Amino acid sequence: MMLSASPNTLAKSSLEEMLESLRQKDECDRLPKDMPPALPSRPNSRARLPSARRSLPAKFNVSSVVEDQNGSVASAAETESERREEGGKRKEKDLGVKRNSFGSKKMRTGLKSESPYVAEKEDEVGVKVSTVPVENTEEHKPEWNNNVEYFIKKKLRVWCRVANGQWQLGRIQSTSADSSLVMLSTANVVKVSTEELFPANPDILEGVEDLIQLSYLNEPSVLYNLRVRYSQDVIYSKAGPVLIAVNPFKNVEIYGNDFISAYQKKAVDAPHVYAVADAAYDEMMREEKNQSIIISGESGAGKTETAKFAMQYLAALGGGSCGVEYEILKTTCILEAFGNAKTSRNANSSRFGKLTEIHFSALGKICGAKLETFLLEKSRVVQLFNGERSYHIFYELCAGASPILKERLKLKTASEYTYLSQSDCLTIEGVDDAQKFHKLLEAFDIVQIPKEHQERAFALLAAVLWLGNVSFRVTDNENHVEVVADEAVTNAAMLMGCKSEELMVVLCTRKLQAGTDCIAKKLTLRQATDMRDGIAKFIYANLFGWLVEQINIALEVGKSRTGRSISILDIYGFESFKNNSFEQFCINYANERLQQHFNRHLFKLEQEEYEEDGIDWTKVEFVDNQECLDLIEKKPIGLLSLLDEESNFPKATDLTFANKLKQHLKTNSCFKGERGRAFRVNHYAGEVLYDTNGFLEKNRDPLPADLINLLSSCDCQLLKLFSTKMRDKSQKPLMLSDSTNQTVGTKFKGQLFKLMNTLENTSPHFIRCIKPNSKQRPRVYEEDLVLQQLRCCGVLEVVRISRSGYPTRLTHQEFAGRYGFLLSDKNVSEDPLSVSIAVLKQYDVHPKMYQVGYTKLYLRTGQIGIFEDRRRKVLQGIVGLQKHFRGHLSREYFQNMRAVALVLQSYVRGENARRMYDAEAKIHADSVSEASTDELNAVIHLQSAVRGWLARKRFSSMQRQKELLSVTTKSKKKAGRRSSEDKDIPLEQFQVQPTTMSDLQKRVLKSEAALAQKEEENTALREQLRQFEERWSEYEVKMKSMEDTWQKQMSSLQMSLAAARKSLATESITGQAGGRQDTSISPFGYESEDTMSTGTPGVRTPTTKFTNGNTPELRIRELNGSLNAVNHLAREFDQRRLNFDEDARAIVEVKLGVGPQATPNGQQQQHPEDEFRRLKQRFETWKKDYKARLRDTKARLHRVDGDKGRHRKWWGKRG
Repeated sequence: MMLSASPNTLAKSSLEEMLESLRQKDECDRLPKDMPPALPSRPNSRARLPSARRSLPAKFNVSSVVEDQNGSVASAAETESERREEGGKRKEKDLGVKRNSFGSKKMRTGLKSESPYVAEKEDEVGVKVSTVPVENTEEHKPEWNNNVEYFIKKKLRVWCRVANGQWQLGRIQSTSADSSLVMLSTANVVKVSTEELFPANPDILEGVEDLIQLSYLNEPSVLYNLRVRYSQDVIYSKAGPVLIAVNPFKNVEIYGNDFISAYQKKAVDAPHVYAVADAAYDEMMREEKNQSIIISGESGAGKTETAKFAMQYLAALGGGSCGVEYEILKTTCILEAFGNAKTSRNANSSRFGKLTEIHFSALGKICGAKLETFLLEKSRVVQLFNGERSYHIFYELCAGASPILKERLKLKTASEYTYLSQSDCLTIEGVDDAQKFHKLLEAFDIVQIPKEHQERAFALLAAVLWLGNVSFRVTDNENHVEVVADEAVTNAAMLMGCKSEELMVVLCTRKLQAGTDCIAKKLTLRQATDMRDGIAKFIYANLFGWLVEQINIALEVGKSRTGRSISILDIYGFESFKNNSFEQFCINYANERLQQHFNRHLFKLEQEEYEEDGIDWTKVEFVDNQECLDLIEKKPIGLLSLLDEESNFPKATDLTFANKLKQHLKTNSCFKGERGRAFRVNHYAGEVLYDTNGFLEKNRDPLPADLINLLSSCDCQLLKLFSTKMRDKSQKPLMLSDSTNQTVGTKFKGQLFKLMNTLENTSPHFIRCIKPNSKQRPRVYEEDLVLQQLRCCGVLEVVRISRSGYPTRLTHQEFAGRYGFLLSDKNVSEDPLSVSIAVLKQYDVHPKMYQVGYTKLYLRTGQIGIFEDRRRKVLQGIVGLQKHFRGHLSREYFQNMRAVALVLQSYVRGENARRMYDAEAKIHADSVSEASTDELNAVIHLQSAVRGWLARKRFSSMQRQKELLSVTTKSKKKAGRRSSEDKDIPLEQFQVQPTTMSDLQKRVLKSEAALAQKEEENTALREQLRQFEERWSEYEVKMKSMEDTWQKQMSSLQMSLAAARKSLATESITGQAGGRQDTSISPFGYESEDTMSTGTPGVRTPTTKFTNGNTPELRIRELNGSLNAVNHLAREFDQRRLNFDEDARAIVEVKLGVGPQATPNGQQQQHPEDEFRRLKQRFETWKKDYKARLRDTKARLHRVDGDKGRHRKWWGKRG
């Protein structure tokens, strides 16, 4: 057993721990920089030393050790001190907890590696209690005087508890004996016991994400850290492997698609429920092992909402194309409506347990789900305490049902039903029941529950409400009753599908079988009321179970089941009300089992593994609730066993049951009997007072045969289904293995063991929900309430184990197989242990950072990352080298194969071609017939005829050429003969006179001179013509620029005249219509050159070729005349444009002046509009004349250059 000490010594231990670490830090500062930091030394002995929180008393010695009746070891001085100073104890008695030392034989019995949750083993073996000898018995004498001086010298802050019980920060001013003076942050100085001081963490560690990061781990430091984060709306923190979630009681902006995406991409690592779900998913995919997320906490701590956020993340992470993940999310809405209710501590309390098992495919996509529920609180349907509500669905149905549905179900408001109005609480602040009902209908449709099934369920809900309004009337002195025939009975019978008379008979009478006779016995008022409430509870409980079955059918996995799943457990939290009945007892029992599962995985199994593998380890204490579980489960004197035993006695009452409990369980420290029917149980979360009133009846849960017969005869299909199942169960023989015939308590125990067995086969992930205040208000932090919950769930012990433990554990074979290739020394022995140690030495891992066990290697947090990083780098280098070498081999192999393939392909293709040719030739030869031969002969005959015709034609041509050649030869011969005859004429006949010859010579000379003169003239004319052509080009360019200028000027003139016309029109009083119309057109009707063009073809440029008998001189004169005419027209155009502009401006100026003005001739000017009309008429006359002259000029130019190239000029454009 562990050595126990007074709780007052805890402060001394924590302070010593802080001072020791400070001394070690000072020593480390004096050491060389290259040396590793000093860590707490491991104990030299394998003995189980006390934890840091429980140090031995200063005057402890071996002789003072005594053994109490439970086998725990304690000192005599402590025992005497506990008798004298009970007020100095920590609130163990008030909390109802007992701190057992882990490692004792009692705790290690049957807890090694097998699961304790085996339903078949009903009998439990008695537990032996023994002590463990204490090895380190030296007197422990802390030097408080030196420590305090060092503490004062460093001016370190401490936590001290003030008079009101709150923790405050301060600094020690002085000390004397066992007390110290501490100056608080408020400047007040208080005197406290030195043992009540706890070291405080530096400011830099305020609000850390993981409590492991705290330098000094104690209760006030943990409380302060959570409070700092809670004030910043950071509700999630880590305590080692456990996520702590503090209920904010308001909406916090830390959820949604953006946060889901961030955690999916591993961009955020802050504590969050998303991070827990992501870790569970990754571990499931990596290790192919089922996972579980266990959410626990008190009622109102936020378990249901946390479970919804976990499911939301998994749905986004494993969402597929079938959309089943959306259906899974919507099941929460349905189950909340039918299974949640408002209690005095929680507005949305789960009144049932739920295990959601989400299945994934091999690719990690959600392929289905399965729901399993536990112990629905049926009594809430018929009985409510003040300020509470029944299940949400009743209020939502009354508020949100459509008028047609209300008429069909005969629904009224919630206040008119007895079952709902008995608690004087019909609404929840901030909750719209009608809107919730509409969301429920949407969820029904998404989960694919048919409309017909929905209406049947609503009909049964309405029947339950009307049953609550059924009243009874006493008929005799024996308190026998009969049912009042009113609308309640009529409507209830109508909705159930039976006759109202039959329902009235069942409610007020009970049939008893006496041999072959059947006797009808009237019921008393109490019995009739219980019968009515029993029908209502039976209908609602079976309806809830049927609804879960329909959901499971819709979410069925089917053939895609792979065995990979993540289970989310959302079960009712620990409850302690003013009146606690059978339901609260079952709920708290379930929480005890979950706490044991928590302890088993985080404390027992881990520390047992350390011990069994032979590593040095200092035990960490934790609150073990095994004794409370033995009180409830142990046979044959466990609480459930006694309850079942008493339930089998017909004359047993709740009082006799309470007396039996006090008689058999009084020796158990977790049980305390009270007066009357009450008793107390010290649960892990606190002491709860139970009232046995109704325990036996609720445990039996009887249902008369009359009621089953009535339900089976109803027209309602669901009631027939429920009654058939109940009849089948009642007709089965009673078997120990058959849970259907067991009591409610035993059946619930079996379900709980089955649940625990399921969780044992998964890798658990724990989320602890904390309720910060009992008023359910945001930003309110009650330290005592939070501290109690932290103590109950063992947060400090979890952090201590995580900080001092070895979270990474690998067998020697696994470690050597994964990191053995990193060894540079190949002379190491090949056994896994030698390889593991060699790898550790090669990378200089400090001996304090690992321990070598018999079968495994244990590494502290972060050490495995060193090897993983080095392994990754080495593997990357190896893969790179292999990549290049394999690439080279592949390329070389490819080239060789390609060359061989080309040669082979050439031979193959040649052989194939030859074979194909032979085959085609053979086929062609076989297919040739006489018809084809005749055709071939005909073609050959035709070709021969054509060739003959061509040959004859060629021959005829050659013959004609030959004849022509012969004729030419003959003519040449005749000419030769004639020339020879001429030669034969005498020379005397050809003699000429000398005078004639001289005349001829003179005439020849004169002709040559005239010819030379003409050539000179032609040369001059050509030069002159070239000059005229250049001038013509210049004039052509000038005419083009004149055209552009003219167009611009015409546009300007038109704009000016239009402005003048507009000004005249606006100023005119009468405003003649003709004048207004003229303002929209050009005043003078100027047209562009395109418009004035008559469409004559483009003028030809002059050439040196003289045609039609024209001489160059005449052509030049005509060209000069045309050019002069063009120049004249251009000058006339400029002059006329200036004149018209001046006249137009004058008219405008006159219009803008005051009254008419004199003209230059001294005459009085007429009206401006008349002047404008005359000016326009002059312009039209000039324009007509100008266009005629322009056409004449263009015609002349066309005649002069008629044979020039046909490119068009500016006057040749068509309008």
